[in-house]
Amino acid sequence: MLIGTASWTEKTLLASRTFYPPSVTTAEQRLRYYVRHFPVVEVDATYYALPSLENSRRWVERSGPDFVFGVKAYAALTQHPIEPLRLDRDLQSALPADLRRRKSVYMRDLPPDVLDQVWLRFRSALAPLESAGKLAYVLFQMPRWFVPSRESAAYLEHAAERFAGVRVAIEFRQQGWMTERRAPRTLDFLRGAGLVYVSVDEPQGTAASVPPLAAATSEALSVVRFHGRRVETWTRPGVSTTERFRYLYRPEELREWVGRIRDLAGKSRQVHVLMNNCYRQYGVENAKDLAGLLAAS
Repeated sequence: MLIGTASWTEKTLLASRTFYPPSVTTAEQRLRYYVRHFPVVEVDATYYALPSLENSRRWVERSGPDFVFGVKAYAALTQHPIEPLRLDRDLQSALPADLRRRKSVYMRDLPPDVLDQVWLRFRSALAPLESAGKLAYVLFQMPRWFVPSRESAAYLEHAAERFAGVRVAIEFRQQGWMTERRAPRTLDFLRGAGLVYVSVDEPQGTAASVPPLAAATSEALSVVRFHGRRVETWTRPGVSTTERFRYLYRPEELREWVGRIRDLAGKSRQVHVLMNNCYRQYGVENAKDLAGLLAAS
């Protein structure tokens, strides 16, 4: 059971000065310090822009031999909007002029050759992590408009094919996938496709709320992500990431997951638990809290 946080360089965490010592000021120093406290981290920056081969090499060099990374898939690959200006320059140039001028575009807007390059470059940039045995999984966090359908299932199968040999973890943000009636069918589909279901703790009561069901669809890996329980900001437009996930779990709330995580550990060889309540020290604090609860159980 590996417990860590989603990102080690989140701005409010750095500004809080509650985790990194004053002497730790560079990107290299921060990762080396983080590795002393946790065995896993989730890379969040790869959602906003395509990763680089050089950064992957640095992550390998700056982390211990047993440390691993979960990597969040680029937004275009999970059918979220992207900013054309954040694409590689040659890919920007390959876009029609009207697309280059847009503030955001979707996967369906991209020319097939550009989209193919996005898939290829994302996978290629992770090669150093993959060859070093440090790529734990690639996270496909699907949007709330990604509803259950044959087309959606085919897309997830396509993602699995594109990342053959890599564990692909699927997180839903649409409640239709995990209703009481549909959940068994969804989980069976993920098992058959070789995909890892991401169990979540998140605000309940909205169309984007998935129930806190701990389920294993892979003998190799289970993933659990904690997003906090701020219902009022979960689907509100224009809310910043830090505001959406600004929630500090109480010990009794984390304790609800101790038995569930141990159950997952009996079904998968590894369980990775990531705290995505990324506001100041909240994620770091709760990751250590949960690790203590599991150790004592």
